[in-house]
Amino acid sequence: MDKPKKSWWILVIVSIGVMLPFMYPYLTFDPSKSRVVITSTTIQYPVLVTHIFLAFVALVAGFLQFISRIRLNNPKIHRTIGKIYVISVLISGMLAFVLYFYAEDFTKSLAFFVLAIVWLFTTWKAYRKAVKRNFEEHRMWMIRSFGLTLVAVVARLIMPVILLCYVTFNGFTLPGGIDEMIEEALRVNIWAGIVLNFAIVEWFILNRKLKKH
Repeated sequence: MDKPKKSWWILVIVSIGVMLPFMYPYLTFDPSKSRVVITSTTIQYPVLVTHIFLAFVALVAGFLQFISRIRLNNPKIHRTIGKIYVISVLISGMLAFVLYFYAEDFTKSLAFFVLAIVWLFTTWKAYRKAVKRNFEEHRMWMIRSFGLTLVAVVARLIMPVILLCYVTFNGFTLPGGIDEMIEEALRVNIWAGIVLNFAIVEWFILNRKLKKH
């Protein structure tokens, strides 16, 4: 990305706009305002808040990492932002494993578990490639890692599509009511986000490689 395009800045604004309202209840540090059921205020809630906060830091740092003006004109700042990104992902990803044991729904918890594994793996690969100064491969793995960072955003943006699919699947009826429809959608939105982002990222990487040949 030689120069941030308008579509890139739209993605930045939309992503932050989606995540800030989601984060707001946790900024109050009040467990009663949590969007997920809290069974432990001594372990689960502090871990959840830290996980969400660091994931947001990774989101912002990730966007900054892909701005060429910073990377080319201020390499030290680029490296510092990169370290912030990696540390944020590593800690947030590891905390996701703790939250796995507090989840009430297996389908949702497994989605977050898988997401955490591939998020940590792709970020570690990106970091190692940078250390070895293999910057082309570093960039490819960073794109993969950041694509997974954006799953939280995409999973919320595609909720209307998932709800429409649910209604269509059930013959344009709501057999269990609106609450069950939303709950069913929340069981699969992270999975859908992972698959969609993976497909987009790999298409982008493949298209990038083809243009070089």
